[in-house]
Parts: sequence; structure tokens; C-alpha cells
Amino acid sequence: MTQRTDAATKTDPAAKTDTAGSPAPAPALDADALLDDPDIRIVVCCGSGGVGKTTTAAALGVRAAERGRKVVVLTIDPARRLAQSMGIDSLDNIPRRVPGIEGEGTGELHAMMLDMKRTFDEIVEAHADGERARAILENPFYQSLSAGFAGTQEYMAMEKLGQLRARNEWDLIIVDTPPSRSALDFLDAPKRLGSFLDGKFIKLLMAPAKMGGRAGMKFLNVGMSMMTGTLGKLLGGQFLRDVQTFVAAMDTMFGGFRTRADATYRLLQAPGTAFLVVATPERDALREAAYFVERLAAEEMPLAGLVLNRVHGSDAARLSAEQALAAAENLDGVGIVDQTAGKAGLRDPADWSADSPAAVPAPGAAPDTTPDATPDNSEREDSEDREPTPGHVPDTPGTPSVEELTTGLLRLHAERMQVVAREQRTRDRFTALHPEVAVTEVAALPGDVHDLEGLRAVGDRLATGSVPAGAA
Repeated sequence: MTQRTDAATKTDPAAKTDTAGSPAPAPALDADALLDDPDIRIVVCCGSGGVGKTTTAAALGVRAAERGRKVVVLTIDPARRLAQSMGIDSLDNIPRRVPGIEGEGTGELHAMMLDMKRTFDEIVEAHADGERARAILENPFYQSLSAGFAGTQEYMAMEKLGQLRARNEWDLIIVDTPPSRSALDFLDAPKRLGSFLDGKFIKLLMAPAKMGGRAGMKFLNVGMSMMTGTLGKLLGGQFLRDVQTFVAAMDTMFGGFRTRADATYRLLQAPGTAFLVVATPERDALREAAYFVERLAAEEMPLAGLVLNRVHGSDAARLSAEQALAAAENLDGVGIVDQTAGKAGLRDPADWSADSPAAVPAPGAAPDTTPDATPDNSEREDSEDREPTPGHVPDTPGTPSVEELTTGLLRLHAERMQVVAREQRTRDRFTALHPEVAVTEVAALPGDVHDLEGLRAVGDRLATGSVPAGAA
């Protein structure tokens, strides 16, 4: 595996051993060291859908800019959350400067959203003369290819990354990869599209145009009659003619697609690139993250570490789920609660109900000979004017009692601690499989991120590797 071992990874010598028998803690990812490293020019955030790649990329961009770097964030996410969180009305294929960036340095933040078709058009316009470019752009097959051909989005993301890097206008490019299910899509789509454009089928369609004149027509009429007849029935004769016209116009450009894809692929393998795998502490997301880690290693691409988003914890972690549930059951039962000294106590007798077991004399006990304690009407009337006893919550119809509220809170705490324990087990499994991967954890926020302040909060958690109380 190509794993970064410089200042971006904090290694604790004591973390290599674990006396409790559980997996040793993973090395900590130092996000600030990564962002501050002038040799790092590209950061790629990858991971499965819905794990927070876009938010992570935007938060890293804000933090890097406010630490003095000139940053551009390229997002391929069609949800447009990046524009909303950065206070920009809309993003397009042109980098837009983000207002409101603070900090003492001269940092800047720009953001853009990949326009797949526009990027393809720019390639055509840059590598074909005016007449040929116009013929390509107006070709129906090209319009379908540029708008939705499988792998086009990922290929164009690579193209745009290569363009941004070649301009050398920004000293840090942060890429939010397409919302794909698998790493195979982002890493393999450029090769697949290049293979398609250089493939035997395309070359066969190119042959008549390359031969030209009567020889070409003879080849087309004789050598391709069977194939074109079959394809014409399946796809339609007009579609096939559109494909052939497109291929003839694009003839001189096909080699360039493969060349540029290979160049960008090498750029992703270069030491100046760092991949961040983003995941949540859920089994499916971390299983996908493990696959990303293994695939990046196989492709010899530099992995900086894992960003674990939406990690849960509790400030009352010393109270386990089992203890919380036991206390809730006691409150639901006879009113017995655990005391701090480990003993048991009863609730205030004033709160006992008439049918409570505590109100029934024990077997063999002497009958109650005390005078009737029920006050007369005048005493009841006086009591209505008295101030309530401190700590006593009067019963109001429809209002839950203190015991009911406490029981509910205990059960909520038990559920939270069960989530914390499940997430810890999931993280431990990942760490056991990939102990070399540096990790930073981002505590779950109470709400959605929708502005720069929210992105700064995420950036702070990314930098500190904040582990919520009880999650470690």
C-alpha cells in the first residue's frame, strides 16, 4: 500500500500494543498537517454515497483557505449542497470565489461544479478546427454520448482535474468524487471510455472514412453490409449513420482522450496527491471503505487516511446501557432505584400510589393503629394555598411525572450507548483489517450543515479528530 507516513499521520508509540486484547488504536490523521503541506497539491475525497464526501471536501476547502492556501473545490455531486453551504447561488463549470473566508493569511477559496457536457464540449473545441468542432457538437450521437454515456461523468471529472492542475492557478485542488457506489467507477471509467473510443468497434466504423473515395465506399458496401444491416435493424439506420459521422469527425481526437486519461491517472498516483476515504461508522459504509483502501493500494495511489463521519458518543458514558435499562425497569416497577453507594432506596412515600406494594403491610406486621391521617375539608382548603414543597412536582393531568421522564431519559441513554458500542465494534473490525490506515473521527452534529459556520465546525472536528465522549 502507498501510505503517507509524514507529518500528516500522528503515531503514538503506545498505541501499537493493547493490553485489553482489542485492536490497537489506529494512528491519528493530522488533517491540518495535510492541508498545510505545500507539496500536497490535490486531495481526493472518495467513498460510497451518503457518507458526507461533499461536506468533507467543502470543510477541508474552507479550513485550508483560512490557513492561507489558495484552494479550489471541484464537486461532481448533483445535489448542489456545496453551493448552498458556501452561500453561492449556483455553481457551474467555472470556479467561483467564495465570499466570507476569514483568516490572517492570503488564502482564497473557489468552488465549482462539474458540467459534464460543457467539459466535453471544451475538449472538442480545443482539439478540433471550427468546422469540424461544429459538426461534432451538432451530431446527435455526440450529444447523447456527452450527456449520459456510461463513464462519461467520471472521465470528465478526470479531464477537469487535469485542466485545473495544468492551469497552476491554485496551490490546492480538493476533489469531491462522483456519488458512485464503488471506487471502480471513478478509477476505471476513464479507462473504459478510452477503451471504447479506441476499441475495435469504433475502429471498424472509422475504416471507411480512413480509406476514403471509392475504396472506402466499396469497403462500406461490401465488407460492412452484413454488420450495418444488422445494426440498422437493431438501432436504426439513422443512428448508425450518426455514429459513423461522429467517428469520422472525431478521428484525430481519439488518441488524445486516452493520452489525457493516462496523464491524469498518473497525476493521481503522484506524491503530490492524497486520497481521503470518507465513511460513516456503519457496517456497509466501512466495508466499502475497506474496499477503497485495498483498491487504492492495488493502484499504487497515495492514501492519507480515513475520515469517519457522524460518530456518536455520550457525556454520561460511565452509565452503561445495561445499568440505564435496569434503572428504568426499577422505576417502572416498585419504585426502587440504584443509589450512588450501590444500595437500593425507595421513592418518597408521598409519591407512592394506593396500590403500590410499598403501601401494603408486610405479612405478619402489626396493623396500623395511627389515627386517620386524612385531613378534613378545612385542612385541604388550607393546603391549596400553601407553597409547593421544593423539589415536588404537582401532578397535572396529561403531564408526565418525574419518574416517567427519568425512565424515558434512561431508555434514550441506553439506546445511545448501544449505538456507541455498535459503532465501536464496527471501527474495531476495520482497524483490525487495516491497522496502517490513519483515522480522524468527526462527531455527529445536531443538525445539517448549510453555511460557512457549519463547515468551519466540521473542519475543527476534522483537525482535532474529535471523538465524542464515550466513543473511544
